[in-house]
Amino acid sequence: MTAHYEVRGDVAVITLDNPPVNGLGLSTRQAIAQGLDRAHDDAAVRAIVITGAGKAFSGGADIKEFGSPKAYQDPNLLSLILTLDHARKPVVAAVHSVCMGGGLELALGAHYRIAAPGTKVALPEVKLGLIPGAGGTQRLPRVLGVEPALNMIVSGEPVNAELLAQLPGQKLFDKIAASADTLLDEALALAREAAERHAQGAPLPRVRDLPCKHPQAEAYFQFARNMVGAQAKHYPAPLKCIDAVQAATTKPFDEGLAQERQTFLNLMTDPVSIALRHVFMAERAAGKIADVPEDAPLREVRSLAIIGAGTMGSGIAINFLNIGLPVTLLETKQEALDRGVAHIRSVYEGQVKKGKLKPEQAEQRLALLRTTLSYDDIRDADMVIEAVFEDIEVKRQVFERLDAVMKPGAILATNTSTLDVNKIASFTKRPQDVVGTHFFSPANVMKLLEVVRGAATAKDVLATVMALGKKIKKTCVVSGVCDGFIGNRMIEQYSRQAGFLLEEGCTPEQVDKAIEKFGFAMGPFRMGDLAGNDVGWYIRKRRYVEKPHMRYSKVADRLCEMGRFGQKTGAGWYDYAPGKRDAIPSAVVNQMIEEYRKELGITPRKISDEEIVQRLVFALVNEGAHILEEKIAARASDIDMVYLTGYGFPVWRGGPMHYAEQYGLFNVMQAMKRFALNPHDDAQFWQPAPLIQRLVAEGKGFAAA
Repeated sequence: MTAHYEVRGDVAVITLDNPPVNGLGLSTRQAIAQGLDRAHDDAAVRAIVITGAGKAFSGGADIKEFGSPKAYQDPNLLSLILTLDHARKPVVAAVHSVCMGGGLELALGAHYRIAAPGTKVALPEVKLGLIPGAGGTQRLPRVLGVEPALNMIVSGEPVNAELLAQLPGQKLFDKIAASADTLLDEALALAREAAERHAQGAPLPRVRDLPCKHPQAEAYFQFARNMVGAQAKHYPAPLKCIDAVQAATTKPFDEGLAQERQTFLNLMTDPVSIALRHVFMAERAAGKIADVPEDAPLREVRSLAIIGAGTMGSGIAINFLNIGLPVTLLETKQEALDRGVAHIRSVYEGQVKKGKLKPEQAEQRLALLRTTLSYDDIRDADMVIEAVFEDIEVKRQVFERLDAVMKPGAILATNTSTLDVNKIASFTKRPQDVVGTHFFSPANVMKLLEVVRGAATAKDVLATVMALGKKIKKTCVVSGVCDGFIGNRMIEQYSRQAGFLLEEGCTPEQVDKAIEKFGFAMGPFRMGDLAGNDVGWYIRKRRYVEKPHMRYSKVADRLCEMGRFGQKTGAGWYDYAPGKRDAIPSAVVNQMIEEYRKELGITPRKISDEEIVQRLVFALVNEGAHILEEKIAARASDIDMVYLTGYGFPVWRGGPMHYAEQYGLFNVMQAMKRFALNPHDDAQFWQPAPLIQRLVAEGKGFAAA
């Protein structure tokens, strides 16, 4: 059973017990309904308390049933709350720890509510592209007031129960318990007091019967729409939340409830909500590794060393200093160390200035940092991350040295972005201890961490790095070993297409604008200027030797030969004014592109934004399908997480693989066949990956792979 029933004297206690957050799945809803019936049928029971076991009252919907028929099967949450509305005995909700979504809606259906201190209260449905669907938009404004309730519903952010209890006129909580330990006893006492009042003829208070008004309703809701509309242009749910709360102030309760429900059901089929729910599930799935159990033993990491104090190494260090882990930074020269420490200090000073950190917190973190020029000083570290120049010979020297000095069992990690982790592991006599930790720049800001599993990487090493990544608040995605892993291998095809588009008639600005309108944070040419065009040039030079059959546009090489490496040189695909990051279209670059076209004998043509977007995005998708086939990525949703958290793919489109699935894999395949006919493109690349061909033939999506 996922909810238990017991009687304590004259009070029935229904305890939700569906770990980890007492999700309101069908079996839990059935058990609550049965408990309510038992309590009403038992003449000795005068009142009812509903509470939650373990670490939550309830986190709302059971994600295991998301989108399945069970989510709507009776008793659904609305039916359950309707049962509470018609309860003949007082019902007290005793909430603690987590009271969110459907859990809060359930509590709002009770006659009384008592909260343990520190309870996090929220209606977070907006984050999944939805609005609350079981009365949240109608009841919360009645107990908190219209403005505080709307703020909570539109933001979806949790608020501490004590803060809400301090709002003037609030009727959400009848009492804040002295502690979590006394919550149930205090709830039983409250239930008995309520039963006594009810026995003497006092009606049972229902949230639905409370008034819901705003003194300047029309002006307030218009102001709210103006504010929210500007911030949520791709997301329909926030504005729908406002409509639903406004309905609470203008319509009878049941009519408002019906409007809320219809809006909820409409949003369930909205592409943005489908994408956001996909992202929600994908984020949780990314941490699961098929052959590594969730309770796998971990290696202890109490101290960390980082080789290389450049932008990447110092950025990586900040992540670990933030969680209180001592870090030793190693460099070959003192001035490089000094620059690294200065960078770390400047980041913390910036956070202090913005009020994100207290000065003493910044100093505490900096106090955990040590620097050295000697490998002997890091020999006792539990883990070391190499963040040196992206050259296999440089990596060889570092890992041979680490193999010689590091203690047995230390984890040896490489931050390589493209190089062969198996080859790097072969430079040691302990390949089982070697793993890839590909951070994205700036490493202290970007959420993505590609964890690269070598052929010999031990399971406990993988599990430890995944757990550590979670501690430093990264989205960790496991990748197998291949050139560029998941993200950079795919972005190479995207960048190749961007180059071909220039040859065929586009300007850098046109390509960037088209893909940014699609929703990318930054187009390929602005991204190149930010990262440094010389980085891609270095990789292409390697490709020309290793993969002579692969065709690249030479436009980017010409740009680099002109010394236009991007923002750091004040000129790249765009021009930059001194001290500014605004990308100004460059006549010099456009002239260079035109001259290159003439050399190739290409007559430029007008290219639509639709073609630009499809060639860039479907290039990602086709390469992603190859990556799935080769088992470099465990699931399509992992690829989506890489692109959402590391490459600026629009969250509201759910990632490249999800987007392709929604667009229709048949349609994607047809587009690829058209692109293959373009004499200036790469016909071989545009042969749809065998996985895509198979899925189309079987009428399936990537999830089936």
